[in-house]
Amino acid sequence: MRWVIIATLPGLATMTFFFGLGVISNVLLAAAFGLGFEALILRLRQRPLHPALNDASAVLTGVLLGASLPPASPWWLIGVGMLAAIVVAKQLYGGLGHNPFNPAMVGYALLLVSFPTYMTLWSSPQPLWPDALWSQITGSVSLEQIDSLSGATPLDAFKHKGDGLSASQFWASQPLPSGTLNAWQWIAIAWLAGGSLLLAKRIISWHIPASMLSSMLVIATLLYLFDPSHFASPLLHLLTGAAIFGAFFIATDPVSAATSQRGKLIYGAGIGVLVMLIRTWGGYPDAVAFAVLLMNLCVPLLDLYTIPRPAGAQPAADKERS
Repeated sequence: MRWVIIATLPGLATMTFFFGLGVISNVLLAAAFGLGFEALILRLRQRPLHPALNDASAVLTGVLLGASLPPASPWWLIGVGMLAAIVVAKQLYGGLGHNPFNPAMVGYALLLVSFPTYMTLWSSPQPLWPDALWSQITGSVSLEQIDSLSGATPLDAFKHKGDGLSASQFWASQPLPSGTLNAWQWIAIAWLAGGSLLLAKRIISWHIPASMLSSMLVIATLLYLFDPSHFASPLLHLLTGAAIFGAFFIATDPVSAATSQRGKLIYGAGIGVLVMLIRTWGGYPDAVAFAVLLMNLCVPLLDLYTIPRPAGAQPAADKERS
């Protein structure tokens, strides 16, 4: 858990460089809420606090959720997300190791469905200085004032460009504030650097990130070749959303992901396919959270049929028929 937190530092630092200190406030508030909710539920369950709080899983959930939210999100929004992540998605299922869904993505999905206005207030690449930061995280800035600082993400802008506008016309109109596309690309590269550290330390394996990104690349390429005027390029899909972040830090959650090598390949590929389906024909421009949660549902079945059985053991399918 601590190595994963360390691996998020390049991505967090790059996001802070482009979007300001609101990124740090998100992470710190979410981590604090995570520790507080974890301690409260453990106390109610009459479980020892130190082993659970010391494993850094609650802090990691806060880091991942905080990095997923628009910079300088209100404190109450972060609190609701962490309540869903720690209390509902983790502790009500029995704690670490028993949760069937990725806790951070449960919190994110709940916020996206319940508070869509706040969840789309991504600022343009411009630092948010401490005087503005405090008023935003305390919720004292009005929604209209926050909205004046905000701009669409590249994926969101392209998705809502309209059918009558071709891709070349869309980009020629300069629909994004200056530096937005460059900022998101650098952020994706920073997440890739952190993910490479996890691979080098063998904390995660290559199967899920490779299969997820490969399936996204194949589908995005086919769609782009079919109609480049209305489908986004493969690079836009990979480098301007949460694809890299999701592939290395979200989908690889050891509790909610598939466990066998073959199962990981299917699991990652399924996430990539769902991301592309939702991005292209669904209502959300990114969809990594929903794709991960949907594939979490499939993990028990994947593990049942893909974990190698001991020599002489009866196949799982035969056991079910018997």
